[in-house]
Amino acid sequence: MTGPEAHPTLHPGAHPNLHRLAGEAVQRSVAAGLTVATAESLTAGMVAAVLADTPGASAMLRGGVVAYANEVKAAVLGVPEVLLETAGSVDGDVAAAMAAGARRACGADVGVSTTGVAGPDAHDGKPVGTVFIGVATAEGAASYPYRFEGSRQEIRALSCGAALERLLDAVGGATGP
Repeated sequence: MTGPEAHPTLHPGAHPNLHRLAGEAVQRSVAAGLTVATAESLTAGMVAAVLADTPGASAMLRGGVVAYANEVKAAVLGVPEVLLETAGSVDGDVAAAMAAGARRACGADVGVSTTGVAGPDAHDGKPVGTVFIGVATAEGAASYPYRFEGSRQEIRALSCGAALERLLDAVGGATGP
């Protein structure tokens, strides 16, 4: 195949810096001797996939869990069922627990998670574009709220970018403004 079709975009509308961010995250993780695991609901493996696209990822990426269903969040990642029942799956405490669960399940130094609403409809009473990114290290777990606009693909790609940025912070440095 030749022409534009020869190089299709895997994620149309994707955050333009996903692979740059992933490259930095891999480089910094390896330099710091840190391993990483992912727990993804909203992004369904996109964070792990873009990290794995990066040469050298095998030195830092331990694994990932796609936990789209609440039952998987509870059974595999250890998110408390009572939290899922009371707060719903789109919640900061859920994101933090998912990140901690990924870290524990994969034996990693850092866990990063995504949960949110990509649309087209609201979920658990949260509007489309509501996203939480969780990060867990030996010091504990935290979450960060976001509000994105765009199509389902765009919200998922922006969420992946946000997760990579938070991962960069956790492994040794921000990407700038």
